[in-house]
Amino acid sequence: MYVVLELLLLLPILIYSTLESFVKFFIPKKRKSVSGEIVLITGAGHGIGRLTAYEFAKLKSKLVLWDINKHGIEETAAECRKLGARAHAYVVDCSNKEDIYNYAKKVKAEVGDVSILVNNAGVVYTADLFSTQDPQIEKTFEVNVLAHFWTTKAFLPAMMKNNHGHIVTVASAAGHTVVPFLLAYCSSKFAAVGFHRALTAEMDALEKNGIKTSCLCPNFINTGFIKNPNSRFLPTLEPEEVVNKLMKGILTEQKMIFVPSSLSVITLLERIFPERFQKALRRIFNIKFDAVIAFKNKTQ
Repeated sequence: MYVVLELLLLLPILIYSTLESFVKFFIPKKRKSVSGEIVLITGAGHGIGRLTAYEFAKLKSKLVLWDINKHGIEETAAECRKLGARAHAYVVDCSNKEDIYNYAKKVKAEVGDVSILVNNAGVVYTADLFSTQDPQIEKTFEVNVLAHFWTTKAFLPAMMKNNHGHIVTVASAAGHTVVPFLLAYCSSKFAAVGFHRALTAEMDALEKNGIKTSCLCPNFINTGFIKNPNSRFLPTLEPEEVVNKLMKGILTEQKMIFVPSSLSVITLLERIFPERFQKALRRIFNIKFDAVIAFKNKTQ
């Protein structure tokens, strides 16, 4: 009886929260200040990570920049300094847990407690299962998923102590919908989205409402990682557009950031419609890119 009553009480909550979301859709949320915040960005030596660092530099944040590419990370740091921000560059291999933990200690000692963590570093191999080498699969999960655990474990305690912080997970639309010949990548990004959602729930359960979480899920981006991406309906995105949406999402504390926003509808369709419809939908979208396909080559 009590269970039924509790379920009935969910109805007014559902109605209220739906109306609240509808109203908020038309009322722009005030952007928070990140001036003086210590922002750590992984994979900041190029692409989305570099442009995100520039945007935080313009907002007067203190930048901690990690990348495996020494030349790239130093270029990013130099430009951030030109924009008036303090920037600290570290050459870090995000596939190496001990490297992450060691440099996390250095950051705490040399810069201070990180209050905004942007887990952006990622790798992708465009190939079918048979062409993707075992070390490539391992590297994909080490960088795209496991690194998120190690960085978060390193910097979250200080955020929890102060009940203040923001953890950003850069995932992908491939963390919600599958694409052939990106098996390892899709799997890792599904895990990254799961990490974000579970971490969000955990902070809520621990009543750490001052720690915010955001997850970026864009379509293909024109950064050169995936060669010649093409789709009938989904455009290849320019990095500047994605970073603009990412920064808006962070500053307004948006939980899930789809770019373009229509991706949220597509992912919903995949959850509620049957498999035959999903196959037809994939054929209509006709997503293509350069990939190594060993099985196909063997049969020709």
